[in-house]
Amino acid sequence: MGGSPIQITWHGFFTAVGTLVGIWFAVRWAVCAGYTEDDTFSVAMWGVIGAIIGARLFHVIDQWDFYAKDPVQIVRINEGGLAIYGTIVGGPLAGALYAWHKRLNVARLADVAAAPLILGMAIGRIGDVINGEHHGVHADGFPLAVVYTNPNTLGELNVPVHLAVGYELILDLLIFAGLVWLTRGFTRRDGRIRFNWDPRLPRDGMVFWVYILAYSVCRFAVQFYRVDTPFALGLSQAQLLSVISAMVAVWALVFQYQRARRYGAAHGPAMYAAPSPTAPTPEAPEAKEGEDGVAEHAPLSG
Repeated sequence: MGGSPIQITWHGFFTAVGTLVGIWFAVRWAVCAGYTEDDTFSVAMWGVIGAIIGARLFHVIDQWDFYAKDPVQIVRINEGGLAIYGTIVGGPLAGALYAWHKRLNVARLADVAAAPLILGMAIGRIGDVINGEHHGVHADGFPLAVVYTNPNTLGELNVPVHLAVGYELILDLLIFAGLVWLTRGFTRRDGRIRFNWDPRLPRDGMVFWVYILAYSVCRFAVQFYRVDTPFALGLSQAQLLSVISAMVAVWALVFQYQRARRYGAAHGPAMYAAPSPTAPTPEAPEAKEGEDGVAEHAPLSG
């Protein structure tokens, strides 16, 4: 039979691997945090859908001059073009909306998702490193510069460049390790290392904002080693979003710390109980009439 063969790219392969590994870790930690596997898989499914839509939307906005000339290209997501910040925004947002609808503790669920998210992002970057995607700035004489020599590479041929996506990969793994430490994500029991959930921070949601803050700072710095188009104020889209995300994360962490100091540490239940329906007001019994037509027990006039 004729037809085009299915093409599997390194980028697509490692993105899929990163997604599956992230979901697997998220489910293990979510169970330790009090959620069911079914609820976690459902949230993850909506999160993946939101991440894909968000990543594509942010990329299209960033490269609007190209897509405005041929809008049909917008839906051709199989040809590449995803923005990692769209994943960070779209995935948690879609998952949070579903979790809120199911009356799950969104803040704790966001904490659970933080480490798996950054791990999945790190794994996905492996495909970018192999393909030579996201060109790095030239690095003549830099001892750690890389040179792409394969004629099919997406990178610059035979030019020493900074491996910016490689820097990000390493920083993502360091953030992952830090988040695991913050949540005491592993423990040793019965001589074996097991998944665990016992956050060091005093309130639900704080681990997620630490993840946002750490990634934003790292991405802002790494972006100086990438070739990118200025988006606004002389900054690339990723740098501008990094500044905004870091400011929001700092505000959220300060707000949560103030609440912790005022009200004490608090970690709510994984699932909130549905509000009990209001009991109907019992109807007053009908008064019985006596022989003279006057209701018994009726108050006497006068």
